[in-house]
Amino acid sequence: MRFKLILVFIDDACTDAILDAARSKGATGATVINHARGEGLKQQKTFMGLSLDVQRDVVLLLVEEHLCRTILETVSEVGEFDRDSGKGIAIQIDVEDAVGVAHQVQKLSHDIEDQI
Repeated sequence: MRFKLILVFIDDACTDAILDAARSKGATGATVINHARGEGLKQQKTFMGLSLDVQRDVVLLLVEEHLCRTILETVSEVGEFDRDSGKGIAIQIDVEDAVGVAHQVQKLSHDIEDQI
């Protein structure tokens, strides 16, 4: 079984919606890294040297490759990434190998058997 890693960079207020959307499309779990800081096209505002930017989260989703595109598109839609600048981004990266996911392979094999 082949996997891809989806990395999602979002405002922390959207994290739960993103996780629910990814799970609804077949993601079997996620890792959330809180308190990330992002910089986009516009430099962040400060007040007396303190940042006024919104708190960001990074969500890591290790997903089966046949489910990846659907999950990526759903995350983008739910996060409204293409509506406003700075809403968030999501990328996918090929995973050469993964360990510790044997318990998920059985469920994934059943879920995607008609796609492979």
